[in-house]
Amino acid sequence: MKLYCLSGHPTLPCNVLKFKSTTIMLDCGLDMTSTLNFLPLPLVQSPRLSNLPGWSLKDGNAFLDKTELIDLSTVDVILISNYHCMMALPYITEYTGFSGTVYATEPTVQIGRLLMEELVNFIERVPKAQSASLWKNKDIQRLLPSPLKDAVEVSTWRRCYTMQEVNSALSKIQLVGYSQKIELFGAVQVTPLSSGYALGSSNWIIQSHYEKVSYVSGSSLLTTHPQPMDQASLKNSDVLILTGLTQIPTANPDGMVGEFCSNLALTVRNGGNVLVPCYPSGVIYDLLECLYQYIDSAGLSNIPFYFISPVANSSLEFSQIFAEWLCHNKQTKVYLPEPPFPHAELIQTNKLKHYPSLHGDFSSDFRQPCVVFTGHPSLRFGDVVHFMELWGKSSLNTVIFTEPDFSYLEALAPYQPLAMKCIYCPIDTRLNFIQVSKLLKEVQPLHVVCPEQYTQPPPAQSHRMDLMIDCQPPAMSYRRAEVLALPFKRRYEKIEIMPELADTLVPMEIKPGISLATVSAVLHTKDNKHVLQPPPRPAQPTGGKKRKRATEDIPDCKVLKPLLSGSIPVEQFVQTLEKHGFSDIKVEDTAKGHIVLLQEAETLIQIEEDSTHIICDNDEMLRVRLRDLVLKFLQKF
Repeated sequence: MKLYCLSGHPTLPCNVLKFKSTTIMLDCGLDMTSTLNFLPLPLVQSPRLSNLPGWSLKDGNAFLDKTELIDLSTVDVILISNYHCMMALPYITEYTGFSGTVYATEPTVQIGRLLMEELVNFIERVPKAQSASLWKNKDIQRLLPSPLKDAVEVSTWRRCYTMQEVNSALSKIQLVGYSQKIELFGAVQVTPLSSGYALGSSNWIIQSHYEKVSYVSGSSLLTTHPQPMDQASLKNSDVLILTGLTQIPTANPDGMVGEFCSNLALTVRNGGNVLVPCYPSGVIYDLLECLYQYIDSAGLSNIPFYFISPVANSSLEFSQIFAEWLCHNKQTKVYLPEPPFPHAELIQTNKLKHYPSLHGDFSSDFRQPCVVFTGHPSLRFGDVVHFMELWGKSSLNTVIFTEPDFSYLEALAPYQPLAMKCIYCPIDTRLNFIQVSKLLKEVQPLHVVCPEQYTQPPPAQSHRMDLMIDCQPPAMSYRRAEVLALPFKRRYEKIEIMPELADTLVPMEIKPGISLATVSAVLHTKDNKHVLQPPPRPAQPTGGKKRKRATEDIPDCKVLKPLLSGSIPVEQFVQTLEKHGFSDIKVEDTAKGHIVLLQEAETLIQIEEDSTHIICDNDEMLRVRLRDLVLKFLQKF
C-alpha cells in the first residue's frame, strides 16, 4: 500500500492511495496562493494599479497544476471531502486522460459548482489583451524577485478553466450519502462520513475485509450549521490519513466572530463602510447568523448588508434546501416550517440584499454606510478589487479578513499606501491540535499519516510544542512529490466456499475449540471475489467394466492422503517400540528434535517438530511397520 503526495498545501490536499488493486485519489484541492504574486484585475482601468513597478506580473489567470508524480489516467476513482477540495477537478478530468468516477455528496457538488462558476466569471469578465509567458523560462525566472524566482515548476501553471470544462468535470461525479457503502471493483469498499466542517463535507472510510484506512480531511467538532462529525466510525483503523487541520491554531473561532461583529459595529457607527472579502458559501452563513442576532442590540438595524457575487442568489437558496445535511437544530426548523438560516428573514426585511455584480440594480440601491460581502478573498479579482480602490483612501472604512487561506498582508500589498483600517479576524472551524490529540486517543488508529507541517511547530512559533500532532506511535509524515509506503501489509484474503463443497467437509477437533478439515477445490477469482468450487469430476468412460477399471489408475481419480497433526512423545514412542519387539533402542537429542536409533535393526527414526523420517536399508516391511506405530500418535483429518 502506497500513498503518493501531490500537494504541498496541508489544507488543500491531493493524495493518491494505491490499495489492493485500486488507485484512489483523495481530494484535488487547488492552491491559489500563487495569485498573490500577480496584480489585481480591476473591473475598470486603474491608473494606480497600472503604474505599479514593472516586476509585478499582470497575468491573473495562472494557477498551479499538480505534480506529475503519477500517471493520473490510471486513477480509478476520486473521493472529494468538501467543496474547497475539488477546485482542481476540471484540470484532472479534462487534461489527464482520467476516465474513472468521482464520488461526492450533493451539497459538495452544488456548492463546489458555485465556487468554480464564481471563479470563472471573475476571470473571464476581465479579458486580457495579452498574456505574459516568457517569464516562465527558467533563465528569466531566476532573475525575478522572490517569491516568483523560487516558485516550483511554473511551466506547469495553467490558465483558469472554462464553464464548459467545469460542467464536463461535474458530469463525472456520482452523488453519495453519508454511511453509503460503495464497492470499488469488488476489491475495497468506500464510505463517506459526516466531518462536521461544511455542508456535505465528508471523511472517508476505505476498507477491505481485513484492512481499514480512514481519511480525515477538513473536520470540525464545533457546533455550527453542518451535521456533527461522525467519530465512532473511525475506530479500529489500521491507518488514519489526517489532513485539513485549522490554519490558525492559536485563534478561537468564537472569539474571532465576536471581534468581527464589534469592529463592524464600530466602523458603521462612525459613518464608515465595511468590506468583507469572502467565499460565496461556508463561513458567510455563520457570519450572517451572528449579525442577525447582533444588529438590533448594536443599533445597526438601518445599516444595509450587501452580498455581491455571480452566485449569491444560488448560494443563499442552496443553504436553505439542503435540510438533511444540517445539524439537528436547523433540521428541526425545517419541519415547523421555518427557514433553517436566519438570512432568509434578513432578505425578507430588506436588511440583506444580494446582487450578481456591481452593475444593474446594485448601482441604484447602493447607499452608505454599509457592509459588503464579496469575493475574492485574495483581493486579486472579483468585485472586491473595485471596493478596495473605492474605499481604500478613507480611514473611516474598514476591510475585515475572515478567510484564513491567504496572507492578508500579501493580499493588501498592491493597494498600499492604504488609509482604510485592516482587521484580521480569521475564522477557521477545522480541528486544532488539542482536538486532534483527543480524537486520536478516542479512535486509536494503529498508524497516523499526515503532512510534515503537522509534525513540527510552526516556523514563527518554534517553541510551541503544543502546535503539532502528538501521538503514539509517532505520526508518519509526507511532503509534496513524495511516495510513502504505508506501514502495514495485507495478510488475509476472504474466500467464499460453495455450499455443495462445504457439505463434503468433515472437521476434526485437533485442540479444544479448534477444528480442521481438508478440502480439495478449484479457486475461482473474478472481480476481486474469490470462491472455492468443487473440482471437476473426471470424465465417465463409455466402455464396459474393463474400461472403467482402467480409469481407476488415473492420478486425478486418486483419493487424497489425509493430513496429519499432533506431536510424538518420545518416551511413550520408545515404550511402544519395545512392546512390539524392538530392543537396543537409543535416543539422541538434536537442535530440531530427537533421533531414535534401532541399533539391532540398523534403522534411524528422525523426529522433528514438523516432520518425521524413517530411514532403513531397503526393508520396506520394516518401514511400513514403524510408520504404523508412528501414526498411532498422530491425528488424521
